[in-house]
Amino acid sequence: MSDKELSSLDINRVLECLPHRYPFLMVDKIVEIDGDNSAIGIKNITFNEPMFQGHFPGAPVFPGVLIIEGMAQTAGAIVIAEEQKSGQKHSVFLLTIDKAKFRKPAGPGDVLEYHIKKAHRRRTVGRYEARAMVNGVVVAEAEVGAMIVRDE
Repeated sequence: MSDKELSSLDINRVLECLPHRYPFLMVDKIVEIDGDNSAIGIKNITFNEPMFQGHFPGAPVFPGVLIIEGMAQTAGAIVIAEEQKSGQKHSVFLLTIDKAKFRKPAGPGDVLEYHIKKAHRRRTVGRYEARAMVNGVVVAEAEVGAMIVRDE
């Protein structure tokens, strides 16, 4: 797989990298990938999603915890895609969420962009700075830590 192939991940490649499936897959595609250093994940929020039946009827708000999950999934997918270059299979598990802040609500019709940047990585543990944005405005931010495990 060449570096050019890793400039983006369409939904099929995201599904190859992550074990998550509907309704818990929180990223539709990933663009502007720079190895496992940075990327932008895209989530198109639609009114059809099951969380809007109860969060909140009449005033739908995309749950903040799912925004954090989308950030973590984006980071995990780029780590796995990078590791696949070596021919090895890996899994990524969320370890920490730090400095989480929610700035503005997001809802149906919004396009969430998860801006991910590697803070550091040592062998099996990585830490990523993440911001979720809608139309260039930060709606949430956090630092996520993950454990990278080689599949046997």
